[in-house]
Amino acid sequence: MQKAIDIHSYLPHRDPMLMVDFIVNITAEKAETVFTIKEDNVFLDNGVFCEAGLIENAAQTCSSIVGKSYLVDDQAKDIPNVDVIGFISSIRTVKIHKLPRLGSAITTVADLISRYDTGGYTTCMVNCKSYCNDELLLEGEINLFIQER
Repeated sequence: MQKAIDIHSYLPHRDPMLMVDFIVNITAEKAETVFTIKEDNVFLDNGVFCEAGLIENAAQTCSSIVGKSYLVDDQAKDIPNVDVIGFISSIRTVKIHKLPRLGSAITTVADLISRYDTGGYTTCMVNCKSYCNDELLLEGEINLFIQER
């Protein structure tokens, strides 16, 4: 049994745009998250989680890798009063294999491919895959821009 890590320490997102429930595992180069689709989700359409929701879930999983360096110190303690903004700067590739339904639990795994830190902002490329019950839902490469305000 793995310990769940509170996502709020790694992402600035809040409801209704938070598409990750908790982090299962995170390092400087990899993150694994879990998200259960609930009936009040903004990306739910007739009981199906749409493509934009899957992409947002993947992007949030990916950004938690870099977000960790802005929001958590070397002793794994939250850094107070940090305001971070981030967005998808480009989607290099994305392939949607299947859309999950209401109540499904999505596991997303992200692997850092490259990272460039300027001191003022970070850009990175991350490979990601999302699964439901070991069935591949999404795979792709996302470029992110993250900056402390």
